[in-house]
Amino acid sequence: MKKEWIVRKCKKCGAIVRVIQDCECENGGMVCCDEPMEVLVPNSVDAAIEKHVPTYEKMDDGIFVTVNHVMEKAHFIEWLAVVSENKEYFVKLYPEQEAKVHMPYIPGSKLYAYCNQHGLWQTDVK
Repeated sequence: MKKEWIVRKCKKCGAIVRVIQDCECENGGMVCCDEPMEVLVPNSVDAAIEKHVPTYEKMDDGIFVTVNHVMEKAHFIEWLAVVSENKEYFVKLYPEQEAKVHMPYIPGSKLYAYCNQHGLWQTDVK
């Protein structure tokens, strides 16, 4: 991927936005609840008891994505996305639903998982 995939989050209310083109102005950027929204930087090494890094299995017609994580009302994977240079596929998840989805196979893309407690996680699709 040539261009960075940018996701911002409000520290106060928890709003999350996907940024298509980020502001490059000095002291610029997105504001929510009268404060600058933080850029979420994806983690890729999982040291927690619960797992956050998404994994995938290649299938004939795509990839089967799994996150080995609890899916409780207070702690769960909110969404998964596969992102390439010019395509994005996004799946919203809900508590008590399994963190397992079928997505397109795009070699060289990145796979993201967002945990409502521990933030953004990423792995490369080979």
